[in-house]
Amino acid sequence: MNRLILAAPFVLVACGTPQEQCITRNTRDLRIVDRLISETQANLDRGYAYEAVSVSTPTWVTCDTPRLPVAGVRPPPRLCFEDVAQTVTRPKAIDLANEARKLEGLQAKRRQLAGAAEAVIARCKVEYPG
Repeated sequence: MNRLILAAPFVLVACGTPQEQCITRNTRDLRIVDRLISETQANLDRGYAYEAVSVSTPTWVTCDTPRLPVAGVRPPPRLCFEDVAQTVTRPKAIDLANEARKLEGLQAKRRQLAGAAEAVIARCKVEYPG
């Protein structure tokens, strides 16, 4: 119980101040567009993109069907193959001209969102000073 009481202030600090929460909540779209811009720019720099693909890999796992003990001796666990899904990344060809147009559109959207974010940030600072 004492540990929980000691940890409570650290949990509250991790959430941020009300001002930080207000700014974070109201600038989410700007952060997403920034991430997309950096991803698109990296694709153009590389000349290709990465795509996430789910693949199934046969893996040894403990079978679900238990065996009954014989003469008080517990049998060793049975192993069997089961397909386990894994996400891997692999290169993907892209249309560089289309990617450049997409980057220009994202940069224009970022300028628009950044302008709107300035007013929101100023409002959050007034609403939640310090």
